[in-house]
Amino acid sequence: MLSVVTPRLYRLDPLAEVDDRMAPHPTVTAAAGGRLPDWAVAGTRRREHMARVADLLESWALQWGLDEGERVRWRAVGFLHDALRDEPLSSLLPLAPADFGGLSDALLHGPAAAERLRTEGVADAELLDAVAFHTVGDPGFGRLGRALYVADFLEPGRTFLGEWGKSLRSRVPGALDEVVLEVARARIAHILDHKAALHPRTIAFWNALVEECHG
Repeated sequence: MLSVVTPRLYRLDPLAEVDDRMAPHPTVTAAAGGRLPDWAVAGTRRREHMARVADLLESWALQWGLDEGERVRWRAVGFLHDALRDEPLSSLLPLAPADFGGLSDALLHGPAAAERLRTEGVADAELLDAVAFHTVGDPGFGRLGRALYVADFLEPGRTFLGEWGKSLRSRVPGALDEVVLEVARARIAHILDHKAALHPRTIAFWNALVEECHG
């Protein structure tokens, strides 16, 4: 099995991450209420998608019994993950980390949004990682990152998923990791069907999921 090791971008100081959760950055609090940063570039349909992702994440957070502070983070990441999805590729490139260079705007918008949030003073490493890698996945994802990864794919507006998508959504609170594996398999199959390259983080994410499954 191919093994790829990729560096973390934001998860540097776990203590700082905990402190930030206790006092969310104003940008995060505003996003939880659906108020995007001034630099966001997202059209009406995109914002509707973001709202559905936020609602889905909040519903799971409630079922897991997360406190109000955590629910703010979960709703916020639902809105922030696509904050730059409609930004032109030329504007995303300067914001993206080097290992995303040369890839499409479909992959760059997450890292670019995370970098804008970081420069604004958002220090919540788990949230930044979730935003940055929600499209490609990341082996270091915690529950928030994994939940966003599947919510972005499974939100109710993805009507083409039919009963399969509905079933997976309903299973998340009790079997998140199993659903993540199924979603990752479907997303990777789609990439391969289109003869596109897998990002190294996606490969590392898949390998980590498989190792967990057989561990």
